[in-house]
Amino acid sequence: MTNGKPLARILIIQTASLGDVILSTALAETLHEAYPKARIDFLIKKGYESLFQEHPFIHQVYTWDKSRRKYLKLWRLLLKVHSNRYDAVINVQRFASSGFITAFSGAPFTAGFRKNPFSRFFKHSAAHVISARVKGIHETDRNHALIQPLTDIKTKRPGLYPSTADHQAVNVHQKGAYITLSPASLWFTKQYPAEKWADFLDQIPIGLRVFLLGSKADYDLCEQIISQTSHKNIKNLAGLLTFLQSAALMQHALMNYVNDSAPNHLASAVNAPVTAIFCSTVPEFGFGPLSDNAHIVQTTLALDCRPCGLHGYQACPLGHFACAHSIKTSQLLDTLPPWTDQ
Repeated sequence: MTNGKPLARILIIQTASLGDVILSTALAETLHEAYPKARIDFLIKKGYESLFQEHPFIHQVYTWDKSRRKYLKLWRLLLKVHSNRYDAVINVQRFASSGFITAFSGAPFTAGFRKNPFSRFFKHSAAHVISARVKGIHETDRNHALIQPLTDIKTKRPGLYPSTADHQAVNVHQKGAYITLSPASLWFTKQYPAEKWADFLDQIPIGLRVFLLGSKADYDLCEQIISQTSHKNIKNLAGLLTFLQSAALMQHALMNYVNDSAPNHLASAVNAPVTAIFCSTVPEFGFGPLSDNAHIVQTTLALDCRPCGLHGYQACPLGHFACAHSIKTSQLLDTLPPWTDQ
C-alpha cells in the first residue's frame, strides 16, 4: 500500500536478458496475489514481449529498442511511464538507464537495488549480493526484497502462460513420451559440450523421442549434436517455436535438459520437469531450477578454478574445461524417469 491506499497501478522494469525477464515474473505473481485488482505492467527489452502474449493479468508491455537511438527512446519511455501515474515502480535492473526511469517516474513508491546509480532517489532499496559461498539465496528471493514493504507474501515461482494456440501448435509433437534438450548458451563455459550431449543421447532408450530447442542461432549446434549421435528419433526445432510454444512443449516432456541459461527458467515458469547442467557456474549463485521436479547436475570434482566467473566466458580460461568434461553421462541418465517403449 502507498499512503494507506491499495496499489492500483504497478510497473515492473527488467530490461536485461531473457532469463532475467522470466525470473522477474515471480514479482508479478506475488503482487497479483497481494493486489488482485491492480493493473500490472512490464517494461522490458524489445524482443521478449511475446512472453506475455495473452497473459491473464499483465495489462501492458512496454519495450525498449536498444538497436538505434536508444536514449531518445528511453526518454520517450520515461514520458509514457510518468503519464501513467503508477502507484509503484519496481526496478529489477541494476543499470542507470532503468534507474533513471524509476527515479523520475513520479510514482509514490519506487524500489530498486542499491547497485543502481539512481538508488539514492528510490523510496526503497535492497542489496543484491551474489556469492558462491552464500547458499539458499535464489535470484527470485533477491528480487522479492524489493517489494518487502508492499507485501509479506512468500516468494513465488516465476509464471508464464502458454495459450491454447501455443499448446495446439506443439500438439503434433506430443503423441508419446519425449524429452527436450536445450543445448545452447550465450556463454561457451556455460554450455555442455556437443559431444557430451551426443554421448547422453546414445545411451537413452531407442524409442524415446528427443526434441532439440533453441533460437535460429542454435540450429547449427543442434545439427552438430544430431550428426554425432547414433540416436535416430530426434527432431531439431531450434528457431521453429516461439518462447511460449517451447514452454508448452516442455510442460509435458518426460524431462527437459538445459544449461544454466534461459531455458532453465522457462521450464521453472511452467513448472516443467527439468535437469539443469552447471558447468563453469554454480547453483549457489542463485539461478537454479525452481520446478517441483528439478535436478541439478554438476562436476563431482573439487576444482579450484570453479566458478571462474558469474556469467562464464567464450572459452575456458585454463583451456581444459574440466568443469564440463568431468560430468558423467550417468549423472544425466539418473534424472531420466523410467520409461519403456510399449
